[in-house]
Amino acid sequence: MTEHEHVRVAVIGSGFGGLGAAVRLRREGVTDFVVLERAGSVGGTWRDNSYPGCACDVPSHLYSFSFAPNPDWPRTFSGQEHIRAYLEHVTDVFRLRPHLRFDSEVKLMTWDARELRWVIETASGTLTADLVVSATGPLSDPKIPDIPGLSTFPGEVFHSARWDHGYALRGKRVAVVGTGASAIQIVPAIQPEVGRLTLFQRTPAWVMPRVDRAISGAERALHRALPFTTQARRGLLWGIRELQVQAFTKRPDELGLVEKLARRNMTSAVKDPALRAKLTPDYRIGCKRILLSSTYYPALARPNVDVVASGLSEIRGSTLVAADGSETEADAIVFGTGFHVTDMPIAERVVGADGHTLAESWKDGMRALRGASAAGFPNWISIIGPNTGLGNSSMILMIESQLNYLADYVRQLDVLGGKAALDARPAAVDAWNHRVQERMKRTVWNTGGCTSWYLDANGRNTTVWPGTTTEFRSATRRLDLAEYHVLRAPGESGAVADERPSAGVGA
Repeated sequence: MTEHEHVRVAVIGSGFGGLGAAVRLRREGVTDFVVLERAGSVGGTWRDNSYPGCACDVPSHLYSFSFAPNPDWPRTFSGQEHIRAYLEHVTDVFRLRPHLRFDSEVKLMTWDARELRWVIETASGTLTADLVVSATGPLSDPKIPDIPGLSTFPGEVFHSARWDHGYALRGKRVAVVGTGASAIQIVPAIQPEVGRLTLFQRTPAWVMPRVDRAISGAERALHRALPFTTQARRGLLWGIRELQVQAFTKRPDELGLVEKLARRNMTSAVKDPALRAKLTPDYRIGCKRILLSSTYYPALARPNVDVVASGLSEIRGSTLVAADGSETEADAIVFGTGFHVTDMPIAERVVGADGHTLAESWKDGMRALRGASAAGFPNWISIIGPNTGLGNSSMILMIESQLNYLADYVRQLDVLGGKAALDARPAAVDAWNHRVQERMKRTVWNTGGCTSWYLDANGRNTTVWPGTTTEFRSATRRLDLAEYHVLRAPGESGAVADERPSAGVGA
């Protein structure tokens, strides 16, 4: 067999998850690792999404690493360019650049059971690794619906995550398809310059005001001089959201008051009752992610905007036909239609111990022990894995919890010594998944009466965590070896296939 470069750990992706993993590995004393990135720079979704108006809907001081506080956030909700700059800053401060391999898209990862390592084929060559940390993220591969006639459209077509900055929108007839988090930022950003804007809305969203403001120079100076004030600000933002979780996960009926506030927000901005009727959801608030904008409704009320309360069903030349039969002429189509979340494309490229891909293993829905480990895929850990998403708080909190789990995973391999690998027991994965899905039954995401991107093709919520971030942090603080098979290389002195008895699954 040809010898390739070998590293102890290969991290896939350089967004928040990948960079966080790299920092944590260095803190654990692991320096023999690479970060494989398909693009030419770090940033993940904050590099790819550069559409007009792109910003985060989580406050800046909470949407950043606890170990890398930024006292200089310019606004309470930061724009894409500031978040991307922050990730570049983290890369430099923690000296991660020597570990980065750009333009190295992973083509295939195959488990070598004899050598207990992963063989990773990338666009820039092949290497092997003892441990793979998959941090490709759920918002990395755009999803464009298969609409009849799309290939015949003579105008410009692009997804919000692949914005064509070379195309001038001024005076053009632009169709925006979708009403999710990206679309509600794009619409008010481009409405003043386009000639005509048509919004295709399959399902209206609940929208709350975005209480955004510039952070004053005095506040920033205070945060620089007294770092504990930055921590206090973050802690307050976290605490408020932690208290809100119960309404989403256990008592959805309590969201009625929030719904009234959202209705009032719409009424004050949209005076036309017919338009208001189109924009009013028929499901419980929180079932889909609550969107934040103070400019979306006013933009929709402008005279050069049409809201089609129907999906786009067909394209005939430059004519766009909605599911309700109405027709619109357009020069450009912008898809704000989300990403491959419940069918992660990377899963097609991961071949486990039994020769099956992770996608095949997940054909009935994504499942992973504590959001990290899939049975049959030894020494493969996912950051932002199944059921680790959040409906109302910062994903960075969940990422840092998973980094704790990664750190203990590495420690356990060190303790085992020699050539060893950990493979999640199917029974442990089943028990964890059963517990998560049982808790999911009463959440607003399952009972709220909507179909959201949280649900997979089978209607199961494999995306969101049905609890508090505190509970998840507790569940991932340590790796329980009883939930894993310990694998040894064939022929290694004292090797046994499985060194630990099975045990119950705790939290």
